[in-house]
Amino acid sequence: MYDPHSVSRDDQIFGMLCHLLAFSTFIIPFGSIIGPLVIWLIKKDQSPYINEQGKESLNFQISIMIYCIISSILIIVFIGVLLLIAVGIAWFILVILASIKANEGIVYRYPITIRFIK
Repeated sequence: MYDPHSVSRDDQIFGMLCHLLAFSTFIIPFGSIIGPLVIWLIKKDQSPYINEQGKESLNFQISIMIYCIISSILIIVFIGVLLLIAVGIAWFILVILASIKANEGIVYRYPITIRFIK
């Protein structure tokens, strides 16, 4: 783990951006993946903290996309609507929580995340 005092302020800001840019999906299609991917690709070699936060954000956003696709398919049996609402609320809350933690220099691990990028 990282000591919050050992992570530079710039690293904290870019780590936070890795999470916050997921909200760009409201403006750009697939922005929840593109935004964190851009920050991670640019900064991953400059800081282990940003590398860790970028991978975590990308893994979570990809996982959420998969959960949304599954929920959309399950709309046929009516449970999908409830699942989509639950996934959307969880996504919103967890992205905000991760952004706050990253801004404090704390490594945040999302629950319910499939680790595609290691």
